[in-house]
Amino acid sequence: MPGTTDPLTSLNFIFCIIILIMGYWGFRKYEEPLLFYIGMAFGLFGVSHLALISGYPSNLWVLILIRTVAYLLVIFALFQAIRR
Repeated sequence: MPGTTDPLTSLNFIFCIIILIMGYWGFRKYEEPLLFYIGMAFGLFGVSHLALISGYPSNLWVLILIRTVAYLLVIFALFQAIRR
């Protein structure tokens, strides 16, 4: 139902956007790609939360794809950090 906001999804969206901004800020300040990857992953999580808030998409597979890519970005960033 478009326009219906779930408080938990809205809170998750806000935190995802904050982490996205901080990841980009940290990347620009320290030139650390891991911060960028994590920020981008949470940006994708934010996109999926925004989709739920706005009532789009009705197709669950789109959300699954977005969140899978986001989780893979976090896994990649952690793998890079451990490998160092």
